[in-house]
Amino acid sequence: MRRRAAHQSAPSVFGFAMAVHPNNPDIAWRVPAIKDERRVPVDACVVVSRTRDGGRSWEVLREGLPQEHAYDLTLRHALDVDATGDRLAFGSTTGSLWVSENGGDSWAQVSAHLPPVYAVRFA
Repeated sequence: MRRRAAHQSAPSVFGFAMAVHPNNPDIAWRVPAIKDERRVPVDACVVVSRTRDGGRSWEVLREGLPQEHAYDLTLRHALDVDATGDRLAFGSTTGSLWVSENGGDSWAQVSAHLPPVYAVRFA
């Protein structure tokens, strides 16, 4: 399986979900996918892409996310960031839910057995 280095640009310019840091509009996260006609993660790897410069460049975050045979699509409202900008969560149409406590640097799977996740929100 082909791997991309974390310093390369994001694997796709398409993706439904995007969240912006609550205090710094130059920081944002997205969950990329293949274009609308084929709604799956690029190379069957779930990743989150993060920009720290308003979208001029993107880093690929993989730690804790499935990197093979993954077909978890994240819809528009299924990625959120909390008020601190440190905690993120996203869910997938295949019923998985992940949380990051460190701005997306690493992820932990909360569940793999939910119904399709259409929205995630911090209270």
